[in-house]
Amino acid sequence: MSDLANKRILLGVTGGIAAYKAAELTRLLVKAGADVRAVMTESACRFITPTTLQALSGNPAYTDMWDPGVPNNMAHIELSRDRDLVLVAPATADFLAKVAAGLGDDLLSTLCLARECPLAVAPAMNRQMWEHPATQRNIATLRADGVAILGPEAGDQACGETGMGRMEEPTALVAGITALFGPQRLAGKRVLVTAGPTFEPIDTVRGLTNLSSGKMGFAVAQAAAEAGAAVTLVAGPASLPTPPGVKRENVTTAREMHDAVMAHAAGSDIFIAVAAVADYRVADPKDFKLKKDAGAPKLALVENPDILASVAGLPNPPFCVGFAAETENLREHAQTKRKKRRVPLLAANLAQHAFGADDNALTLFDDSGEHELPRAPKIALARQLVAHIARMIDRH
Repeated sequence: MSDLANKRILLGVTGGIAAYKAAELTRLLVKAGADVRAVMTESACRFITPTTLQALSGNPAYTDMWDPGVPNNMAHIELSRDRDLVLVAPATADFLAKVAAGLGDDLLSTLCLARECPLAVAPAMNRQMWEHPATQRNIATLRADGVAILGPEAGDQACGETGMGRMEEPTALVAGITALFGPQRLAGKRVLVTAGPTFEPIDTVRGLTNLSSGKMGFAVAQAAAEAGAAVTLVAGPASLPTPPGVKRENVTTAREMHDAVMAHAAGSDIFIAVAAVADYRVADPKDFKLKKDAGAPKLALVENPDILASVAGLPNPPFCVGFAAETENLREHAQTKRKKRRVPLLAANLAQHAFGADDNALTLFDDSGEHELPRAPKIALARQLVAHIARMIDRH
């Protein structure tokens, strides 16, 4: 049975282009067994009709604070009283500001003030609006007030720009909502995660690196924090915001990442090595810029320390999870790496389909066999991975 079976969710929809995703979100929630009731702002009705959400949810969609069909004519009171969660998706910058300031000038904002159940919001807006100091202050206020913030994510936006502010995809939101209802499976656990690439200098301006964006590792850190863990994220060069509740340490080179990880490993319960660490570094990096006129440099490479093997080889290691990004023979290479590193769980994917992308597909390898996680947004995969880790730890 789904974790959302028989859960009663009030879906608030505000006036942004991402309102069209509310239809798919409603469909997925209902498919998962949830009872969905929609409340829409006047602006939301300019993007999607109440009829659509009513048809998909099987319940009336409400738009009017003075709806005479609601008992006592108090829709802002009655509509949330039997709900387990109020979810606002999309939540515009304007709506977030209202809730943060405690304003109630329409049905949805007043309902959020009068509710007795938890509130979650899925921000959706242009990147400048998301990055604006006022929006960030409002997000901090909402988080301090106990509101769950789901997203946003980075990517292409309707305005033609690219950046943070996209509403999470419906599949990721369903996974996030499921996590809110689910038990804190990693409560009391200390989780150490690595993410992103490393950068190995050749001279003061050049270096060896790879195409990893860090998105998967950051998503894993977020999912572990959602599951109740105390999370430390050791991140290579990555232009991503730190997930809520996560302690972040920035590093550049593989050796810096190795030293940071080893400083925390003994005090960790779980180590998840997601970072794409450079296998080699330049033996003699220059402290000046090499000139082109001198000809192509001859680079001598030396092997970097294997971070996963170092942690797994400790006398009393944490539960170790490795990642393998391959381009061919995925199963063969992943199984070989898991056995060589002697780790209980390894997640593998095809690098050409994963680096820099917002979604991914994973195959998990453990002593019981293979477990396919079909392509989905990386945060949704991360939540599935964390759930799998929790189940393995429970069995031990």
